[in-house]
Amino acid sequence: MEQGKVLVAPGDKHMVIKKVSGRYKVECFAGEKVNGHCPSVDVLFESVAREAGKDAVGVILTGMGYDGAKGLLAMKRKGAYTIGQDESSSVVYGMPKAAYNIGAVCKQLSLDKIPISIMEMLK
Repeated sequence: MEQGKVLVAPGDKHMVIKKVSGRYKVECFAGEKVNGHCPSVDVLFESVAREAGKDAVGVILTGMGYDGAKGLLAMKRKGAYTIGQDESSSVVYGMPKAAYNIGAVCKQLSLDKIPISIMEMLK
């Protein structure tokens, strides 16, 4: 992983992070569907909880279903700052709602306020 670089999981592969010699690396691998998805947000977020803990920020945005909710909760329990998109700015409030309902969200914000909140938290 590098500052300023965006990584997207390829279709049909899960993505995880691992801390190796003080740096975060990304691994992608073929696997069974989790919550009906491959890639699964839960797989990624659970690896972030394990490897980065309190040094992470997790954001769950609009989407159907509940993929990502349990992983975001794992991140929060390890001390990560977690954000869920609010209902009014979501096209589909399924994923952020599932995360909010299980207590995985530290803050629930509109889409336009999420980057501001992240920047304030990182100061």
